[in-house]
Amino acid sequence: MGRDGERRLDRSEGFGEHLLGALLDQAHELPPHLIAPLVADAVRGFGGRDPVLLLQDYGQLVLVPLSGRGLAAREPVPIDGSSAGAAFLSGVSVEVPHGDGVRVYLPLLDGGDEVGVLALTLDDVDGDDRRLLRRFASLVADLLVTKSGYTDRIFQARRLQPMSVAAEIQWSLLPPLAMTAPRVAVAGVLEPAYQVAGDSFDYALNDDLLHVATIDAMGHGLDAAAMATVAIGAYRHARRADIGLAEIYAFMDRAIAEQFGPDHFVTAQMMRLNTVSGHLQWVNAGHPQPLLIRDHVVVERLESETTLPVGFGGEEPVISERALRHGDRVLCFTDGLVEEREPGGEQFGEEQLIDWVNRVERSQEGVRAVVRALSHVLKEKRGGHTSDDATLFLIEWR
Repeated sequence: MGRDGERRLDRSEGFGEHLLGALLDQAHELPPHLIAPLVADAVRGFGGRDPVLLLQDYGQLVLVPLSGRGLAAREPVPIDGSSAGAAFLSGVSVEVPHGDGVRVYLPLLDGGDEVGVLALTLDDVDGDDRRLLRRFASLVADLLVTKSGYTDRIFQARRLQPMSVAAEIQWSLLPPLAMTAPRVAVAGVLEPAYQVAGDSFDYALNDDLLHVATIDAMGHGLDAAAMATVAIGAYRHARRADIGLAEIYAFMDRAIAEQFGPDHFVTAQMMRLNTVSGHLQWVNAGHPQPLLIRDHVVVERLESETTLPVGFGGEEPVISERALRHGDRVLCFTDGLVEEREPGGEQFGEEQLIDWVNRVERSQEGVRAVVRALSHVLKEKRGGHTSDDATLFLIEWR
């Protein structure tokens, strides 16, 4: 029964199929600016009220409301310490009694990545409601991802400060920041979010093989962004040709050398993980050694022979190999993370990084939450700023 004693709205399977089907029918040719009223109308259709669409800002500190007709006006919500943030970080809906009903926070999941959170209020919530809301949130997430390719409004909503041209280029290159699949999960982060230039990462899950690359182009600003663009483009082109890691390195090396000349280079790390067997292969072209995390503790550095950075025309690289155990995590990072100076002038260093990885691993669940928390705490411990780009990329063999 509703709050006025009227007969409870039918949100059973048949009702849900009809509502979601109608939403899909309208979404195909929907102009991006009508996402908000479409979502608001659907929420009202199953008896909800006060809907808010919250999107993660680029700095991953707050959830920013998307404006639009039918959506309730709200201030940005901090991710840490809020119900909306709890839903966002866990990927599980959160229900909070709210005076005249229940406030529900629904994670907007798209392929394991998370777009944001949909918040709404219902009189009460049962199993039918939860099933419908979960499917509705998935549809809204897909809608936001699809329509973001046709509008700037979603990107603009996520910005809390001006973004450099170089950072604009880098963000346009990135795949989704996280992916979760049955056998593997990954998550990455770039900092400084609004000024990053030469760092980037890329990944692809092709059948049973996970491909990963992290790169750091020399220099700063647009020059570094241009090199990073060519490096990532060359990596994707070679990867999609189904060639080996040594050949991928050689292709990237030629692309950078031919485009920018002998005095320019990109450090890189390319990996392949067989998600069935846990067999990991990698080529290290000038990056710090990745960290192997087991049972939430760093157990070793993954040492390997390094080859020259991409663009310097190195010899055919040695491919390093390791058999992972179920649950193992591999953390890749660029030198900007450990070479930053602390407020007292000391270099941050890998030992401090390992210490903080161990602390964060014990306090967070899931690769996305670990990477985000680690990025923020490391930046704070390095004085709250960074003079160089820094990348974290975490892989979990599940």
